[in-house]
Amino acid sequence: MNRLRRRTNMAERVQESWRPPLHAGPAQGFRGALTAIRRFLDLQMASIWADAAAELPSVRGTALDVGCGAQPFRCLFDPNVRYIGIDTVDSRSKFGYEVPDTIYFEGDAWPIGDASVDFLLCTETMEHVPDTAGFLTQASRRLVPGGRIFLTVPFAARWHFAPHDYWRFTPSSLKRLLTAAGFRNIAVFARGNEITVACYKLMALLLPLMLPQNKGLITATILRAVAIPFLPCLVLFAAIGNLSLRGCGGDDCLGYTVIAEKGAVA
Repeated sequence: MNRLRRRTNMAERVQESWRPPLHAGPAQGFRGALTAIRRFLDLQMASIWADAAAELPSVRGTALDVGCGAQPFRCLFDPNVRYIGIDTVDSRSKFGYEVPDTIYFEGDAWPIGDASVDFLLCTETMEHVPDTAGFLTQASRRLVPGGRIFLTVPFAARWHFAPHDYWRFTPSSLKRLLTAAGFRNIAVFARGNEITVACYKLMALLLPLMLPQNKGLITATILRAVAIPFLPCLVLFAAIGNLSLRGCGGDDCLGYTVIAEKGAVA
């Protein structure tokens, strides 16, 4: 058998070898502290949270959170904002999320009226959408003219929620897709840089040892014992990674945050 045939055919994989714990919804007290620790150790989440925290508090009117999952960013909106969270009916089976205060829908048409939303939030969702052009057309239809979209996508990120992870986007592709969907004043911001990505990858080596999955008791215990001496390294990489997020971003980054405005209806 040749060397290529000995390797795993990734097209036949139905799940990744290790999946990070699911995100939790808004929490306070002890659970809130645990969520903050999770953000510190999850550089992707930390980078998205920082950008969302800078933008969402100023939103007014009606905000639509598409692919809302556990609604982790809902608490960043002003209390007077009318928040609507929607997700697909198969979000539990595919991604493990099911939140009572969420509108679940089937098919491609969103259960929201046209031109009824002032602000649209979409975090780490578009990579799971087979028809990205149609998705952004739906987004444009739901926004009022001049309404804004806040969109995040991964770039230097592991394959996740396999096999339902289809795309990685560049700034050029994002601008092209959003322009075609009727958006203007498109701004794409890198989340992190080469240092952030390096820390992210090093942490990705350690976390599966500290949080083993699908392992027997003995194997999991051994892995945790091996990982304990590296705990200070994990904290160090997380600290360096979080500090690097304060920079301007680079060509090699964790992902992109996009802010755009719906153009006026002709």
